[in-house]
This record gives sequence, C-alpha cells and structure tokens, in this order.
Amino acid sequence: MPEGPPPAPAVQKLRLRYAKRGRLRFTSHRDFQRAFERALRRAEVPMAYSAGFTPHPKVSYAGAAPTGVASEAEYLEISVARRCEPDGLRALLDSSLPPGLDVLEVVEAAPGNLAERLQASVWEIRLPEVEPETARKAVEVFLAAESVEVERMTKNGMRAFDARAAVAALHAGGTSDGAVAVGETDAADASQAPRASDGEIDAGHQGVDGSGDRPCAILRLVVRHTTPAVRPDDVLSGLRLVADLAPPVPAAVTRLAQGPLDTATGAVTDPLAPEHAVTSTGNEEL
Repeated sequence: MPEGPPPAPAVQKLRLRYAKRGRLRFTSHRDFQRAFERALRRAEVPMAYSAGFTPHPKVSYAGAAPTGVASEAEYLEISVARRCEPDGLRALLDSSLPPGLDVLEVVEAAPGNLAERLQASVWEIRLPEVEPETARKAVEVFLAAESVEVERMTKNGMRAFDARAAVAALHAGGTSDGAVAVGETDAADASQAPRASDGEIDAGHQGVDGSGDRPCAILRLVVRHTTPAVRPDDVLSGLRLVADLAPPVPAAVTRLAQGPLDTATGAVTDPLAPEHAVTSTGNEEL
C-alpha cells in the first residue's frame, strides 16, 4: 500500500470547453494532455487525485478532434478537492495555456455522463481552389447514395466502413456567394452550429478562403458519433469515390460544435446545458 494519507475526496466536478486554433491544431491529444496538466499545476487548481500507487489528477477527456484539425468545441471534465468559481478558473487556466489552446467556457457539471452527451459534431471543411458549384454537385451525389464504403488505416489494420450512414446533414456553399444548401431534409440543418470568424477558427487557414479570384467551396456537415468513428477526411474520401471530387490542395477542417443531436430538428445542441434545458448552438448560415 502507498504511504501517506489518502487523497482528498472530490467535492465538485467542472466541465470545460476549449479550442485548438492556428498552429496548435497540430497538437496531438497526448500533447494537449501534458500541456493541460501543466496548466493545472501552474494555476494551482486544487485537483482531486485518484488513489493507488501512482495517483493522477482526475481529468476525463471526451471526443478529441484528430491531430491537424482545428476545433472550437473540445470538452473535458475535472474533479476538484475544493470548490472553485467557474469563471475565475476559466481565466486562470486560459492564461496558463499557450495561445491557440484556449479555454472558452467552464461550468459546474450537470448530472449524467459528458461523453454520452457528445452524440454528433458539426464540421466546416474549406476546399481552396474548388468551385462551390462543383462541391454542390458532389454533395448531391453523395447524399443520393444508399451507402459509401471507404477504407482507412487504423491501429488494427485497414478497415472498411460506410461513411454515408453517419452523415446527418451535408451542405455545400462558397465564401462569396452564400450557402448552397443540399441536405436530407430541411430539419437536418448543418447551419445550427455557431460560426466563428476566420481568425478565431484558424489563423493558419487565412489566405485560402476564396479572396480575390481564388474559389473556395465550403462544406458544412453534421456527423453522428458512431463506431468506428467517421471523420471529415472519411467524408472527403467518400466524395472523391462517388463524385470524383479531388481538391488540389489540402482541406482546412474545423469542428464548430459537438453535443447532443436533436433528432427532431437535426441541431447539435449544447452539451454543457442541463439535460432538461436543451438549447441550440446557434443558427447562423454559411
């Protein structure tokens, strides 16, 4: 048995929303974990620790975005041994993390499991040098397909799965001509997510947004969280497979929201809201 008194019990759970922006989108999940635990120590957060021979701070990560993808909606939960004021804790942690890893919101945890509330994500995919009309036609073909089987290398080897089944909504538009909506139904509206400015989403993606004479198609999609997980690059693989949509330069991908999926409206709602008070994440158009 380890020597010394047992760790102090947790008296409060807090849920955090944070963003990965700019160059920090290339931070792996493990790198973020290390940076966040350093920030907890720097901010002197009174963390609750696990018992056993190697106690760890009680931090639960949920639904992390892939490395190389920007996000405005990453979530985690911490347990503390002394009650903390959420707004003050947010400011302390945000100032203790490098710019680009930004703590946006801290709330006291509502009942229920955070990971189970992350049922779907809203993604924005920018396709520099792709005409919006070309993207719209590809989206029509993709949505008309009963299934779109793609392959991806996983830690267990190459795996094939249906990328179409996980897509609740998919819309195509451009930066200069507004949205060109193509979806399964009006209810499955991918515009339910909040829209951050270009600088907020990812400073590293500026200059490929359709300014000047360069076209830029924008895809906005709602993807259900399934097993195996369907990622934005899987949807792009499906668009290439069924509609020969092959962007000449890498796509710029940003997660705009993730949370409970309202099956009646197709909206992805706020996972930090109490379960009895589901609210939309917004309704701004592309």
